[in-house]
Amino acid sequence: MSRQGGKAKPLKSAKKQQTDLTDEELAFKEKQKADAQARKKMAEQAKKGGPLVGGGIKKSGKK
Repeated sequence: MSRQGGKAKPLKSAKKQQTDLTDEELAFKEKQKADAQARKKMAEQAKKGGPLVGGGIKKSGKK
């Protein structure tokens, strides 16, 4: 019997080697970047338009 308690540490996995990307994979990554930029730009334009929901009835500071 061993006196060691607790969980055993997992073995370290080998580092993944950088593989050469094919033209299709490079094109796909570029398309993803372009889509993300377009989505970000659309979100910024939506924010500039002001709030979509009205505030309802505004109350004055006086009672």
